[in-house]
Amino acid sequence: MTDPTSLGRHDSWEGVRAVVAGFGVSGFAATDNLNHLGATVTALDESDGGPDSDRRERAELLEVLGATVRLEPGATATLPDDVDLVVTSPGWKPSAPLLAQARDRGIPVWGEVELAWRLRDPDHAAPWLCVTGTNGKTTTVQMLDSILRAAGLRSVAVGNVGLPIVEAVMDPEPYDVLAVELSSFQLHYTDSMSAESAAVLNIAEDHLDWYTGPTGMAEYAADKGRIYERVQRACVYNVADPETERLVREADVTEGARAIGFTLGMPGVGMLGVVDDILVDRAFIEQRDTSAAELCTLADLTLPGQAGAAPHLVANALAAAALARSHGVSQAAVREGLRSFRPDGHRIATVAEIDGVTWVDDSKATNPHAAQSSLQAYEPVVWVAGGLAKGASFDELVLAVRGRLRGVVLLGRDRDLIAEALSRHAPDVPVIAVDADETGAEHDSMERVVEVAAALARPGDTVLLAPGCASMDMFANYAERGDAFAAAVRRRQVP
Repeated sequence: MTDPTSLGRHDSWEGVRAVVAGFGVSGFAATDNLNHLGATVTALDESDGGPDSDRRERAELLEVLGATVRLEPGATATLPDDVDLVVTSPGWKPSAPLLAQARDRGIPVWGEVELAWRLRDPDHAAPWLCVTGTNGKTTTVQMLDSILRAAGLRSVAVGNVGLPIVEAVMDPEPYDVLAVELSSFQLHYTDSMSAESAAVLNIAEDHLDWYTGPTGMAEYAADKGRIYERVQRACVYNVADPETERLVREADVTEGARAIGFTLGMPGVGMLGVVDDILVDRAFIEQRDTSAAELCTLADLTLPGQAGAAPHLVANALAAAALARSHGVSQAAVREGLRSFRPDGHRIATVAEIDGVTWVDDSKATNPHAAQSSLQAYEPVVWVAGGLAKGASFDELVLAVRGRLRGVVLLGRDRDLIAEALSRHAPDVPVIAVDADETGAEHDSMERVVEVAAALARPGDTVLLAPGCASMDMFANYAERGDAFAAAVRRRQVP
């Protein structure tokens, strides 16, 4: 067997026999680049993705280049003989037969992130500024990328958003810096990464269908905390979430790395925060004991159609600013980057205002913590929620927002979980459940949802799609769900 653990970008990988588990975006990138380095690569997946997927076409391309790709039921049941390395896609549980067999045989199991870290060019190794957390990762990374670009740096958003990391590190034209979004799944399979700086935005219930049992939440938090291991400059944590600070304290960091907090309140020394309506830095200036440097104003973060900056957007901006400032980015670039930032679709996006009611699509709020952050930006609210709960509970969410609710419209497989929490903690709030069977087609049920929400709302209210659940029971993904909501709303507008 050939030991791949000592190999890097400029080594020959000839003789290394690698299996890539999963053939999604990261699996394709891993297969492509390992094949390019000279390894003998076999990619395995149980599905070709269906008729609308380009997996089959990509598989044919890689097979022409010399890789082996098997996309069929049963393809991942048994690990082939004579394997030196397994690279897994992030959603695979450690208990998956292929990965369990690899561990039993002493074969290293890497994620695509681990592979990318090992393939960095030692002569042009762009530093990684990394972000994880239950919610806000994508927005924070995109804010960070916007700031870095405003500073004139060649940056790109990679990882759980944007470009696969292995593609970025293998780019012949090196980047100056990478803005890296990492999920707990990705971090679980990452062992040697040493980020320049890293942030954990928050820790809340999520993916408890992956992290099961009484220790599930502890294991989830521990995987998030892996982002701080070997950090070189700054471990950024959320002052309002003590769990994130605990993870910093427990991390084995590079000597000299600092703990940097962010808060929506007045910042202490070594923190970023808010004074009046100004985001300020008391961490990366020489006079931090006695003063603070202005970064931007809340007005700079206010999105079109909103009366003010949503609190969770402010928190994301502070985390992004902290990471950028740790890299040496100027105050002016932070302001310019945040001013020009616009979130992707389906993130607190105003769809329309009809008869005095504002309709907002936050379909990306796929867990209770994200939904709570979204709900706390509006009042009064007709809340549209439901879908796949992924093992989460809704009592804490309902307790936090019940005073804001005009009414609730529920849909999706786990809608009864939310209805039960509302019954326990907000019994006076009107709740209407919409069953897909009412219309005979799952997607058409969104028409009924919008119709019911319109009947509950009054002028001055916001109807907010913040489902608190994943979408795959009724839709392909959260974007399709948001599109269905927006389309149904727009059909109510008078031509």
